[in-house]
Amino acid sequence: MKPENKIVVFQEKQIRRTWHNEEWWFAVSDVVEILSESKDVRQYIKKMRSRDGGLNTNWGTICTPLPMTAKDGKKRKVNASNLKGIFRIIQSIPSSKAEPFKQWLAKVGYERVQEIENPELAAQRAREYYKGLGYDNEWIDKRLQSINIRGQLTDEWQNGDVKVGAEYAILTAEISRATFGLAPSDYKKHKGFDRENLRDHMTNLELIFTMLGEEQTKQEAIKKDAQGFRENKEAATEGGWATGDALGAFEKRTG
Repeated sequence: MKPENKIVVFQEKQIRRTWHNEEWWFAVSDVVEILSESKDVRQYIKKMRSRDGGLNTNWGTICTPLPMTAKDGKKRKVNASNLKGIFRIIQSIPSSKAEPFKQWLAKVGYERVQEIENPELAAQRAREYYKGLGYDNEWIDKRLQSINIRGQLTDEWQNGDVKVGAEYAILTAEISRATFGLAPSDYKKHKGFDRENLRDHMTNLELIFTMLGEEQTKQEAIKKDAQGFRENKEAATEGGWATGDALGAFEKRTG
């Protein structure tokens, strides 16, 4: 099934969604109709925006018209929003059905403030999350360490005037290609999935060489005092090549 035809089901109701900019976007009218139980969802959204000035002011930022399939089978552009935007919209729906979402948002917000005040809590919660998914302690230790090393590398990129988003993705792909011979998108296909987090599906050894590639890239960037995308791309390539050589030597020795 094509992404634009995929739906999710909530309380026996269908919510249309489509894959856009590397994340799911949901039909706003479908979500509002379910949570508000309104029989005229268009009028409900209009009134909702009029009573929530902040929502109305940012409506064009929160919502993006995207093509989705209607009940009659025809494809039309409808207002869609990602999860962040959907949660903002839910805050403006005075409904008992929306209340559990609001309470969950309040809980997540409270936990985030706690983590800012005490960063160790974030690591503890991440550890509990991965344990719940069935990972062993050895793998979890490496995964958390990889998060730390990745953060140090992106800090260096930020200092080197690399733009968050596309440029980060290109540099990450450069390291991966030089290390493993595969860009992250191809690596996902090799492992048999498309949208999950690649590192959550890596083995211990894959995580080790991923960390080595990013650490070596950081060291190359520091050594060169790399500034801007081009110089950091050179550092990423050299860091990946050095790690690729180490991986090749390891594979040769261990068979």
